[in-house]
Amino acid sequence: MGEQRDVLACIYQEEVNISIWQRELSEALSNAAARLLLENPQLQISRPMSPRDAYEILIESFGGTAEPAALAEDIAELADMFGFLFDLKYIGLRLTALGHAMCPRFHVDWVPCRLVTTYQGEATQWLAHERVDRGKLGAGNEGKPDEQSGLFSDAGDIQQVRPGHVALLKGESWAGNAEAGLVHRSPQLNAGARRLLLTLDFANE
Repeated sequence: MGEQRDVLACIYQEEVNISIWQRELSEALSNAAARLLLENPQLQISRPMSPRDAYEILIESFGGTAEPAALAEDIAELADMFGFLFDLKYIGLRLTALGHAMCPRFHVDWVPCRLVTTYQGEATQWLAHERVDRGKLGAGNEGKPDEQSGLFSDAGDIQQVRPGHVALLKGESWAGNAEAGLVHRSPQLNAGARRLLLTLDFANE
């Protein structure tokens, strides 16, 4: 974790399965995200693209919103950073407006690495590798809620990314990372609450 973006490169360290850039969103960026949620409450953008095309695609996808530029510029910058860090020509970009927990159970992703950032609302929850009983993931929970399955020992084990922070989550498909993908889940949202979530993934043309 750190306040400089170069902390994200720590994801290449063998013992690291989450790296967090603890940045603060500008007022212009927060306002743009809030406006986008207001005017596009069902927003769903999901497609592969070249990082260099991200800005134009997003501006077009945002439609008639009044303040799209700040958000489109920030996402395009993150897309370029993600592509550069992993030497990717194409990325899978998903920007989603949510009124519910998209993945409410703790789980791992079967991807090499995923970038996650929340522009509005509650952000991703996660568990440190040494605090998890991985035998309780999936069917191992025997139908019990995460808090009762024995997956973790105490509610204090649950950590949470802050809105605006940029996190890289190492998955099970990262070379040599079997049984060590970051265990995480979507946060529960209060009635009427909204969330604007961006994820970036590896993608082919």
